[in-house]
Amino acid sequence: MIGSTRYRTHTCVGAADAAGERVRVAGWVHRRRDHGGVTFIDVRDRSGVLQLVFHPDAADAIEAAKSLHPEDVITAEGELVPRDAATVNDKLPTGAVELRVDRLEVLTHAAPMPFSVEDEGAEANEELRLTYRYVELRRESRLRALELRGTVVRAIRGVLDDEGFLDVETPMLTRSTPEGARDFLVPARLQRGAWYALPQSPQLFKQLLMVGGLERYYQIVKCFRDEDLRADRQPEFTQVDIEASFVEQDDIIALVEKVLVAAFAAGGVTLEAPFARMTWADAMRRYGSDRPDLRFGLEIQDWSQAAAASGLGVFEGVVAAGGVVRGIVVPGAGGGMSRKDLDGLVAEAQEIGAKGLVWAVPGEGGALRSSVKADFLAGLSDAFGAATGDLIAVVADQEPAAQNVLGVLRGRLAERHGLVPEGAWEPLWVVDFPLVEWNPGEKRWDSLHHPFTSPRADDLGLMESDPGAVTAVAYDIVMNGLELGGGSIRINDPEVQQRALAMIGMDADEAEARFGFLLRALELGAPPHGGLALGLDRMVMLLAGAASIRDVIAFPKTATGGDPLTGAPAEVDAVQLRDLGISVTPPPSPPAPKG
Repeated sequence: MIGSTRYRTHTCVGAADAAGERVRVAGWVHRRRDHGGVTFIDVRDRSGVLQLVFHPDAADAIEAAKSLHPEDVITAEGELVPRDAATVNDKLPTGAVELRVDRLEVLTHAAPMPFSVEDEGAEANEELRLTYRYVELRRESRLRALELRGTVVRAIRGVLDDEGFLDVETPMLTRSTPEGARDFLVPARLQRGAWYALPQSPQLFKQLLMVGGLERYYQIVKCFRDEDLRADRQPEFTQVDIEASFVEQDDIIALVEKVLVAAFAAGGVTLEAPFARMTWADAMRRYGSDRPDLRFGLEIQDWSQAAAASGLGVFEGVVAAGGVVRGIVVPGAGGGMSRKDLDGLVAEAQEIGAKGLVWAVPGEGGALRSSVKADFLAGLSDAFGAATGDLIAVVADQEPAAQNVLGVLRGRLAERHGLVPEGAWEPLWVVDFPLVEWNPGEKRWDSLHHPFTSPRADDLGLMESDPGAVTAVAYDIVMNGLELGGGSIRINDPEVQQRALAMIGMDADEAEARFGFLLRALELGAPPHGGLALGLDRMVMLLAGAASIRDVIAFPKTATGGDPLTGAPAEVDAVQLRDLGISVTPPPSPPAPKG
């Protein structure tokens, strides 16, 4: 063990096997208890907690112990002895022993803590916890999450190293490229008016590494996206970036399955490969999402044909306009729901984007409680396979809107009604994505992943005539409804790459200005290549059972992108701005109050 024996000979947990020996440990005061002349101190280091006991015969040590406060840093020495049988704590690795201290040294006195380290249930607000993040990291849950992260990273590196992949760093200062989110920009002092961009991913560089003949590359790398935040999103995040030459889709999928099996095993979870696969079209049709959670059923079912002759004007009108009538069945959920609850479900669907929602609950003897006259829903229960007490939720709209609403409701209702099995893990490959999607606001096609994704060979002839029908050689890995990563086989033909850029409205001049370096590289002998990027933060979040990736990042940002610990982002000195040739326009003043 690295460290000076002046402070410790054992870690707290490492001392557990040293009963009868003289031991020195060091760490933070976790808690103190005084019992009739005997003082007990729990000392904590990264390994865990060890109980120290101070008896009156060690006068100097017990006197020093009485002055200790939570989070003081100490070193203590004495004999490690077995605890009395009645005081053994089976919940702790050190619960069968205690250190009888005869020498105590206070290394640092701690000021009062901003919140309790010992009592993790006494939750402080996020702003306070992140301001003192280094204090929060002392809590066992945060420490264990970071240890888990390190263990997962070692497992990933082990697989990729064994497979002959080379760890290569790529630049953090690059140029802005279209990758689906805003770039973080960095001004270039030596070239005024020019800007670097922090990379959203190393996409172009890893392709250039393949052109450079490295053949197998990986990197565990920071990426940056200036976008709105949520529980599984931060402005800076870490991904496992992988690229290989002379491969096809199945090769990348098989490799990533090896990586994930090892990574999840490091986190105590057994995954069985090969994983299930589903086409993008099937995922959207059956689950209303391209990252479906397969731990429960609740598949979306179609009732459009019957709805068109139901007599209900809303249904008939939607189907006549080319829309669909689709729904889900939530087993056992309807019986305990009041009319107020069910009307609340309608409002919830509207908040998600539905024009409305029809609910129905089958009763005894074929009776149907519903939000519309039961005659309009004749045959609905049988068609959906619904049993007494189930909840049927139906949406009528154009297909994308109906699928999206039902996809969101499906997940929420499964959680709400306890339909998600504990401890279940359902990895899924979603494949055969469209190459592009229509952007109605901009009236153009946008890349669904990025513009370097290869179209399927059979669809090359459709790139100009029917872009929406072109299938990409792209694949996402999904776990329990969360996208863990995505990748594709890349375009290695410069002519196809030019056509792909033209599909998204980029003419030859713009393509040359933005991606000329890549196009020239493709002209100089590019091998077939492909890869994938895995979200490390999301993976560890799942394994740790955390609610947010902030819980598994050492120093995360808040939901507004701020860092309360350092005060970032912050204003900079006027001299720095002058050197960069930048002037800052102040935000507009709030309107003056009326009257």
